[in-house]
Amino acid sequence: MEHLGPVAWPPEPIRTERLTLREPETGDRAAFVELLTSAEVHAYLGGPRPRDEVEREMSGPPEQWPGSFAVELDGTMIGQVLLRRATGHRRPAAAGKVDLGYLFLPRAWGSGYATEACAAALGWLAGALPGEPVVLTTQTANVGSMRLAARLGFTEVERFEAWGAEQWLGMRPPFTPSG
Repeated sequence: MEHLGPVAWPPEPIRTERLTLREPETGDRAAFVELLTSAEVHAYLGGPRPRDEVEREMSGPPEQWPGSFAVELDGTMIGQVLLRRATGHRRPAAAGKVDLGYLFLPRAWGSGYATEACAAALGWLAGALPGEPVVLTTQTANVGSMRLAARLGFTEVERFEAWGAEQWLGMRPPFTPSG
């Protein structure tokens, strides 16, 4: 995966009805460590990383690069939305396209925050890189992610076997602003 390339970064914080998407900050470090080491968060992502390893690697502020949004609810980080260029992807249909990824803390699950945050990030992308199709890959067993993909307008391109499980690759056509 690569960064998005030439986009104005960081953007002004993106505010939705309940959330703020912004560039990661030093104060988000503990939430990032929790995201990367949570067994629940990584149930469909190959398992959590060891906490001591993550703590060592993230000695300073979280990485700040175009397309990496911290998602904040009432002043507290609850997740991350990632938009990256899919390079070296296992599936030719995804190669070179923008790939949507997201991680949310379990306490934020079930309230529609992921849908709200991903929709806002995709809206930003449509303005920053007009005409870009977006791909999303998830395990078919991850029912929540499959529902989220459908709500965001992704349609199935293919299913394939990887990492010992059936994977789903969806694509969202480029958004074209009307008017």
